[in-house]
Amino acid sequence: MSGLAINADRVGRRIERLAQIGKIGETGVCRLAMSPEDREAVEVVRGWMEEAGMTVRLDGFGNLIGRLPGSNPSKPALMLGSHIDTQPYAGRFDGIVGVVGAIEVVQTLKDFAIELDVPIEVASFCDEEGCRFNKGLFGVRGILGRLEEGELERTDKNGVTRGEALLAFGGDPAKFEESRYEPGRVSAFLELHIEQGPVLENLGHPIGIVTGISGPLWWTVDLHGFAGHAGSVPMGLRKDALVGAANIVVGLQALAASEPGAPTVGTVGSLQVFPDSRNIIPEHVRLTIDLRDIDLPRRDRIERQLRSLISEVAETHGLRVDIREDTNSEPRYCAPRIMDTIRDSATEMGLRPPELMSGPFHDSLAMSYYCDYGMIFVRCENGISHNPKEFSSLEDIALGTELLYRTTLRMCGL
Repeated sequence: MSGLAINADRVGRRIERLAQIGKIGETGVCRLAMSPEDREAVEVVRGWMEEAGMTVRLDGFGNLIGRLPGSNPSKPALMLGSHIDTQPYAGRFDGIVGVVGAIEVVQTLKDFAIELDVPIEVASFCDEEGCRFNKGLFGVRGILGRLEEGELERTDKNGVTRGEALLAFGGDPAKFEESRYEPGRVSAFLELHIEQGPVLENLGHPIGIVTGISGPLWWTVDLHGFAGHAGSVPMGLRKDALVGAANIVVGLQALAASEPGAPTVGTVGSLQVFPDSRNIIPEHVRLTIDLRDIDLPRRDRIERQLRSLISEVAETHGLRVDIREDTNSEPRYCAPRIMDTIRDSATEMGLRPPELMSGPFHDSLAMSYYCDYGMIFVRCENGISHNPKEFSSLEDIALGTELLYRTTLRMCGL
């Protein structure tokens, strides 16, 4: 590809290399956080960071962080990055584009012998996805001192605790304190990411500028009924936890769609049934709820309606309910000064990218509580993500990486 400072072929080779680690089928990937596959990928990425001239460390939270000190290493750093862990049924690009792109920015600086005044840090954050232990953004929240009580005791589906997985991965709770970032260590955070939605494709643009991230609300809901023989307990006397769960699933969908055109989304993505037998009335159901909106008052209103719905379902079916809040974040908006810098860099490239909000959360969501942040989106085919069919062209990824590179130069005064 002509006219680019970055090396698009190198970016493509690295994305494809990571796609081989935890590969499922032709294009799928399963690289769960802190799994052996995740650790293998970390070592590959470490090699690329070192090749780009960075000093590299794996911190106590399992984050892989590379650093280029610059001519004035005492100044606050500009941080770039994303994550390389995946969902269990994932594609090749979610998170990976942001890590490979960030490394490419630093490698391009090396290729052209450009020395910056300020340090650059590249982060491959640990456990962004949250699917293994049902709470994401672990590594980035860790360095910011935003972990909650009991996070290391969370278990995966095999009974492995997060603490056990972290130690096996190479992290260490004993090193949490030394791994935390004091205020002012990083001046701003930039993240390159695939859009994971259809807006850019529908508008015919390869890249976009993110304006903000919707606020996610995650719950784990436990419904407790009473088991009985499926052939002998009359319908009117049952306390069927699965019937209650079904009512909640349908009710959530109706609430999320209650305002046509609004970007509200609600999902039940995991459901576990006990005793899980054909001829026993379900006694216990655990389900997850994911509710998101860029408009916090609207999300709060739907949350109240959902709580009321769950209470009514429980009363109707004679169930006991426990609701655990796993994640609760308000929408977070990108810094205007960084958006301006991205716009100026895009104009320099002859591009006029559209501006759009992000429904999915990213490591940027956590970083927004620490410093200004900005995000660049790359178009993905049919808006598909968290699916092996997820696809972004190398041409689009290269444009996004070039925009990240030029934005980095401008933010560092070049």
